[in-house]
Amino acid sequence: MLSRLSGLSRPRSLALSAVPVVALLVVVGVAPLPYAVAQPGLTANVLGAYEGEPVISIKGAETREPQGELRMTTILATGPSADVDFGDVLDGWIRTDRAVLPRNSVYPAGQSDKEIERHNTEEMVKSQNVAVDAALAQLGRKPDSVDVTLHLADVGGPSAGLLFALGIVDMLDGDGSGGDLTGGRAIAGTGTISPNGDVGAVGGVSLKTQAAGRDGATVFLVPEAECADAQSELPSGMRLIPVRTLKDAVSSLRALEQGGKVPDC
Repeated sequence: MLSRLSGLSRPRSLALSAVPVVALLVVVGVAPLPYAVAQPGLTANVLGAYEGEPVISIKGAETREPQGELRMTTILATGPSADVDFGDVLDGWIRTDRAVLPRNSVYPAGQSDKEIERHNTEEMVKSQNVAVDAALAQLGRKPDSVDVTLHLADVGGPSAGLLFALGIVDMLDGDGSGGDLTGGRAIAGTGTISPNGDVGAVGGVSLKTQAAGRDGATVFLVPEAECADAQSELPSGMRLIPVRTLKDAVSSLRALEQGGKVPDC
């Protein structure tokens, strides 16, 4: 008798205990979660124009007209006040062209949308100024002898610093021997830049390589520390070149053009 009662009562207790679990899943499915969902964003050729204006304008020095492309890359993320629910998170985990990130890793905590937008714009402007200094230092030029203006609206953050610096180098000096630094290729990349030319990690690299491949790039410059991330969803046929400094990037692109030894991830 006891055995029979035990056998009948167990599935009933399991069924009853499942009720709050189902209710919890329903609540989680509709409740906002502290995440941002990101996807491949726009790319822009810093050697060309964006929204009708040259991305790089230089006065006070003779410039070249490069034939290749240097594409800065971005990710597109849900806004800081956007509601991200369980379905969004699950979709982001399943799809290779999506990434689920803690919201605080994408946006500063405790700030409004306008404050964050202003912060990102300030970071972009700061990055552009540093890129000018790093590029001119790479070429042995004094900052007060060349007037460089960078224009790239609607993009925030410091992750285009490396590409801005390379664009300035290419427009002023090319490969140093009369040719294009790009060798006529469509080259993309990402990385912050410091005044002395150090390249820093940025995050979202696997999404940026997808954006670069979508827009025709065949070579991607990646901060050395993020090689593994860049390899995780690398488009077919795309070559990764790890860099630690602006000097590394320039040397690698020259070697690539001239058929020399180029580092790999």
